[in-house]
Amino acid sequence: MGTDPRDAKPQYVLPLVVRIERAAPPARTDALETSARAVLAILADERAQGEGEWARAIEDWEDARIRKVVRRARGAEWRRAEALPGITVTGAGGAEVRVFPPVPLDGWPKDLARLQVSGTDLDDPAEPGPVAADAPVLWLNPALDMSAGKTMAQTGHGAQLLWWRLSDADRKAWRAAGFPLSVRTADPARWPLLTSGDLPLVRDAGFTEIAPGSCTVVAEYPALGIRAADA
Repeated sequence: MGTDPRDAKPQYVLPLVVRIERAAPPARTDALETSARAVLAILADERAQGEGEWARAIEDWEDARIRKVVRRARGAEWRRAEALPGITVTGAGGAEVRVFPPVPLDGWPKDLARLQVSGTDLDDPAEPGPVAADAPVLWLNPALDMSAGKTMAQTGHGAQLLWWRLSDADRKAWRAAGFPLSVRTADPARWPLLTSGDLPLVRDAGFTEIAPGSCTVVAEYPALGIRAADA
């Protein structure tokens, strides 16, 4: 296997923190969708554009691997995280995810570095409803078993790859609508079709939980013609 030139560059990571209170953890799908929207929120933020204060960090991060790490917080931990520069996104069901500008792989702010990565296992109290016909869908690989935190990072990757695929006008419209999207597990029979075309596809580097090269998320946006051949 050849060496990926991205690995020779300084490595950055996009920190995401999900709020998980003991008495009221978020639903899994709501957390997955909120994480994806949080990534889109920081990519679209004025501070990440042009001469904005986060623009250089975003550029350096995107120039290497687009690593994302999700940590959990509650109570005072969450309040300390909210005090740091970033963006908090709230899901339809109340899930809260805060995204921060990229940091060096070994240079996390103290109040984020102390947060736990493990313990992000979440459940859906009920089956998610139907997807919206005019909004994107991030399809999860039905054959993979990932923690909620790992999956949140993957939906963030999928949303980012879809963002890169869109025109400026479509990005603007999506942002104005509040980045509506759905996350669902793909039908096993349809997964090969989703991964055989030219859809935005996440292949994991294999740093945690799953094997390198695993296909984790595929993005469809049928309303804009970004869809599998059977759609």
